[in-house]
Amino acid sequence: MINEPPAIDWSSMSHAYGPADDVPAWLREMASADSGTRETAFRNFYSAAHHQGDVYTCTVASLPFLFALAEDPATPDRASVVELLVSIGRAASERDIDAVYFSVDGTESTAHVDAVAAMRERADLFVRQVADQDRLVRRAAIEGIGLFLDDADRALEVLRARLPAELGVVERLLIVRTTADLAIRLPAGHAAATAWLDVLAGETASSPDVRLAALVHRTRCAPHGVGGDIVPRAIELLRQATPTPQREPGNEAREARAGGCACTPAAPAPASQGVPPQIAAAFEDLERHNRVHAPTTSLLGTFHAVLDDRVAERTALLTEQLRSPDPATRYDAIRMTRDLIQTWRGDHTDLVLLLAACLLPEDPYTAAAAAAALGSLTPVSEPAREALASYVVTHRTVHGPDVWATPHPLLRRAHQEAVLALARLGDLRALPSLLTALDDDADAWRALHVVGHLPPAAGELVPRLSRRLADTDLSEDGFASSAGALMSALAALRDPAAVPTLTNAVTAAILHDNWHTAASALDALASFGAAAASALDVVRPLAAAEDIGVRTAATAALWELGGSPETVVPKLHDLLDSHQEARAAAAVLGRIGPPAAMALPRLRTMLTAGYEWTRVHAAAAVWDIGGAAEASAVVQALLGAWESNEATSNHVVACLERMGRAAVPALPRVRAELARPRRSGRFGSTANDEELQGACRAIVARLA
Repeated sequence: MINEPPAIDWSSMSHAYGPADDVPAWLREMASADSGTRETAFRNFYSAAHHQGDVYTCTVASLPFLFALAEDPATPDRASVVELLVSIGRAASERDIDAVYFSVDGTESTAHVDAVAAMRERADLFVRQVADQDRLVRRAAIEGIGLFLDDADRALEVLRARLPAELGVVERLLIVRTTADLAIRLPAGHAAATAWLDVLAGETASSPDVRLAALVHRTRCAPHGVGGDIVPRAIELLRQATPTPQREPGNEAREARAGGCACTPAAPAPASQGVPPQIAAAFEDLERHNRVHAPTTSLLGTFHAVLDDRVAERTALLTEQLRSPDPATRYDAIRMTRDLIQTWRGDHTDLVLLLAACLLPEDPYTAAAAAAALGSLTPVSEPAREALASYVVTHRTVHGPDVWATPHPLLRRAHQEAVLALARLGDLRALPSLLTALDDDADAWRALHVVGHLPPAAGELVPRLSRRLADTDLSEDGFASSAGALMSALAALRDPAAVPTLTNAVTAAILHDNWHTAASALDALASFGAAAASALDVVRPLAAAEDIGVRTAATAALWELGGSPETVVPKLHDLLDSHQEARAAAAVLGRIGPPAAMALPRLRTMLTAGYEWTRVHAAAAVWDIGGAAEASAVVQALLGAWESNEATSNHVVACLERMGRAAVPALPRVRAELARPRRSGRFGSTANDEELQGACRAIVARLA
């Protein structure tokens, strides 16, 4: 069909990257006999004509050609075509049908409505293809029954007939999930579909995976009716559905020869030319994030989503998953466990210890995932400290002191993730491997992000970091430069021995007009306070720099290094009129305190600014400068900002904690924060939320 004379003006349409006149070639190449050509065509179409799930006019114009490819037995990869059709239809159906959307050229678009209509008009395609001889075609088509067939009775009939004919676990679970999709989408079919799910869940003759899926998806159809027996039933079915792995004699040797063992030499993936290692690692992490290892993973993820805030039940389910005899089930449970701990407050000690139990020397793939999860959960990961330390020390004993840089990829990643997690806990047992990273320049960029957690080791770390910073090309900025991480680490370690190097860094960055790096170096110097007074001759003239970021950082450093209020306050007062730097200037004025009183009138006007972060910084400065006389206005501004943006909570509560009895009017809001089961805090991070809770508890203890 796509080879016929073009009747569509493709160049009049657009996709994510410009005119859509390249779409016909991609559609033709999807039918190519060459697998590489087909793969490239699908990748290009997803990237441009279905970019991040978007549906464009050219996407809709492609549908007749995609349907033709899906129907043609000669199409080499019909499963991928059907999968693409379902993806387009799913994305379109998830849009608000009454909302107004615009094309990339700014014109109003009805592409999502047109796509759904086309899918429902051709829904019979999916009915035929769920019985196709090709298992992958059937797998791709099953979801289409629930999404696009509007006759609920017929759709349910198709699914009921298909279930006993399917032998594959994935296909059976998809049929059960699609039944629930149907019940949720079509009210007319809800009763019959949920009744069948009830039958499947209770049918002891059925396979446990189907019964588990039916139980979970029946719950999804009525989440508010979840009973207390649901999770125990699900756990029992999960046990029945999870086979105990059988290891054949010689398996270990075969896995080693295949490169599956961490102790077998394997070449790391070739680095992309010109791509900073941080960026390459981020893409590797994204690829790992999208892996699914067990057929029940999607199902269990759905169950956790349905259970939502029922943390006790979810913890019981995760406990079963993490203790599963099936390595794939255990692995996929790690991310779910991390997500629960990062989202919900509570005592998660048992789950943390179960994550620590995944640090098995014989399974570096799973150990790396567990260590990475623990590293993201600081300080909640504290109960895993000894397990992490034991893992790291054992690695160094068994594999040698240079295991951080081992050429074996799985072992290398597992060791590095464990070291990073241990360092974030401030544990010096991480130090030897971090020194290896710095001395051998082996993934040193990873070490730079955690060495600041080890101030007792400053004597060994600061000389190494200072040498690195001195050797860094400060004419460059961005991801390729390690300057920012080096400066942050030196500031965190607080060893005055770093001051000369940081001072030189300021001078070098200014010489190259690298304002961002110069400001970062000035911020680092400011963290040393009077111990960096030797840098004053370099810092002082920069308080009049043309670049406002440098000017602000230099003025702040000038105060911290020993400048007088008479010199610094007028400069900071002027910076309050800068939208870009007003918050930083207010923070410094607050640290100066009462001697900055001349700035109070301007700061008071900022208490009603439209941007909540401006209000928070201004309120904190007003309190620190004006004290009790300003309490009422400060509390009002802080609570208003907190209400507008929960991300301000750490800053708000830190100020309330400094206010003592003057913060009494905020006590109800502080108590309400402690009563919340869901985490809050800046950036939604576990560490920030734990800090927030601690500050709130301190306020309540003092004022109650």
